[in-house]
Amino acid sequence: MNILLKQVLITDPNSPFNGKVYDLIIEGSIISNIGTNLTHDNATIIDEPDLCVSPGWVDCFAHLADPGYEFKETIQSGILAAAAGGFTRVFTLPNTKPVTDNKSLVEYAAKHSVNSPVQIQPIGAITQKAEGKELAEMYDMRHSGAVAFSDGLNPIQSPGLLIKALQYVKAFDGVLIQMPIDNSIGAGGLMNEGIISTRLGLPGIPAIAEESILRRDIELVKYTGSKLHVTGISTQQSLNLVRIAKKEGLQITCSVTPYHLFFCEDDLQSYDTFLKVNPPLRSINDMLALRYGVLDGTVDCIASHHFPQDWDHKICEFEYAAFGMIGLQTSFAVVNHLLDKLTNDQLVKLFSLNARNIFNLPTTNISEGAVAELTIYHRKNITLLKKEQNKSKSVNSAFIEKALNGKVYGIINNQQFITN
Repeated sequence: MNILLKQVLITDPNSPFNGKVYDLIIEGSIISNIGTNLTHDNATIIDEPDLCVSPGWVDCFAHLADPGYEFKETIQSGILAAAAGGFTRVFTLPNTKPVTDNKSLVEYAAKHSVNSPVQIQPIGAITQKAEGKELAEMYDMRHSGAVAFSDGLNPIQSPGLLIKALQYVKAFDGVLIQMPIDNSIGAGGLMNEGIISTRLGLPGIPAIAEESILRRDIELVKYTGSKLHVTGISTQQSLNLVRIAKKEGLQITCSVTPYHLFFCEDDLQSYDTFLKVNPPLRSINDMLALRYGVLDGTVDCIASHHFPQDWDHKICEFEYAAFGMIGLQTSFAVVNHLLDKLTNDQLVKLFSLNARNIFNLPTTNISEGAVAELTIYHRKNITLLKKEQNKSKSVNSAFIEKALNGKVYGIINNQQFITN
């Protein structure tokens, strides 16, 4: 595989070429040359105006539903959606059937990366069957390829068990991922608790269900000195708690979803089941606070929370609809559309570099001799996702047919070049 990228803006704070426009030659899996007016006798030439190139993007929380729920998504369809969204690495949730709580299931997911343009990096379950009762064999899963540990859609409720898990992974510098949801508060809730939920006649999930368990988890991290990544934070107060914990020097990081940045509870007044997500869409003030948290650097990563649902679980009454939205293909466009003040350096940190640092992924940069794991994108072109362009097996996205500023051109990884 030989590729010549002509006049692309390099966006990589770790590269000596950062912020400059150059030609790149990729030969096989290596960036062989960076310069001006480069030529190659046997290369695919990409010459488009206003292209940017960065280290490959990482999605640290996506549900590919395989094995067990292949009618919603398979690893192969998830790979196609991830590639179209600009991701070269995707962390997959353990909430499969059976649950990814042992090394053989970790290896099942990881083996799909062998000849894939997108590296699937499984998250191992913290507890057996993700039931929150007994710790799983995290050490074995780590050595079989588990990138981090989480019970995914079933966040750990027992503080005693979470302490044990935090202490356990500290021995090998592991990271736990937790969605901040206290299942005992607002059980049966369908949306954010507030005036709008009352007006719509829907049971609510109060903000304290998130903030109380996040306070608890921060205290447990303070006690253990371990690493915790909190994903899907949705309230202004949660963001403040993370901000304070970071200032205290705790090893806490966080990610937000694109849809929590784009939508708020007001958008649920049409009972759109595609907007039924958990954690729920919060108030407009919460949404705006999250956007500011991305801009000021409190938010470390963008996580798609890609949760595919089949037609029957979304096209029904709001009460009976399943939670979740797909998002691999639209994550970048949503963030770029909303936050055009983000610099190129901020964008690449949000989508790539911060996750690589947090989860100890292989380092990569755009320099001669480096491994070519790259995402190529436009910041000004338009993304308009149509159903026929959707790579996922499920279509539960509120962004279909929405024009968004920013478009992924393609990815280069594992000696493969995938373009949209």
